[in-house]
Amino acid sequence: MENEILIRLPAFLTVFAVMAAWELFGPARRLVAPKPRRWLTNWTIVALDTVIVRLLFPAAAVGAALDAAAQGWGLLNVLDAPYWLAFLVSLLALDLAIWAQHLVFHKVPLLWRLHRVHHADRDVDVSTAIRFHPVEIALSMVIKIGVVYVLGAPALAVVVFEVILNGCAMFNHANIRLPAVAERPLRWLLITPDLHRIHHSVHRREHDSNYGFSVSWWDRLFGTYTPEPEGGHKGMTLGLSEWQDDRPTRLLWSLRNPLLPHRPRTPAE
Repeated sequence: MENEILIRLPAFLTVFAVMAAWELFGPARRLVAPKPRRWLTNWTIVALDTVIVRLLFPAAAVGAALDAAAQGWGLLNVLDAPYWLAFLVSLLALDLAIWAQHLVFHKVPLLWRLHRVHHADRDVDVSTAIRFHPVEIALSMVIKIGVVYVLGAPALAVVVFEVILNGCAMFNHANIRLPAVAERPLRWLLITPDLHRIHHSVHRREHDSNYGFSVSWWDRLFGTYTPEPEGGHKGMTLGLSEWQDDRPTRLLWSLRNPLLPHRPRTPAE
């Protein structure tokens, strides 16, 4: 799996292009901020993320999987689980780990400072899916590598998981609305754009729900599932209440946002 980038990059660019085109011809909401400026900032952030991760973790999570297999480390390797079972368990366990990480980044104030860079975006579209502070991305990679070592996840499962995770994140952040005939059954399995848009509401009771990036069953299972916003989708304000202006579209402001004064959030928000 040394050439995993040759798998992940084309998949990423293809899904991004499809979602961007869908948004262009069938947007769910009218954007409130200048799109070129937002996209330049969000793409620059993901470029920084990519460079930093590659410098700090050259082999990334796939390298951890290959190392765990070579050393016989991890639960699945110790148990000598059949490959198909190790593959499926790894996909499920990694997805649950990302769900749990997302919840923790909302609940721990220091980690929320990093994650709020993502939530500060006043418009939610496919570019929001790649807007994460570099420090958050680095911490996320540390967690992912740790989970891979503990599990002994197969390298192919890690690559497939990354492709699914990125694809689903771009899908559910996209500024699109599915027909009701597709929305109702699909949300029993996946986090749809309507569901994830609730997660970007300015109200804490709403953005502290629907943590899934791919499947919806973790939120249903752990009681963090919100099916509809209180004010309806058309009346819902996105972003964070303290920054309802053009500051989130600025690159340097976004990068230094975790250092800005912290206003404690209340459950009533």
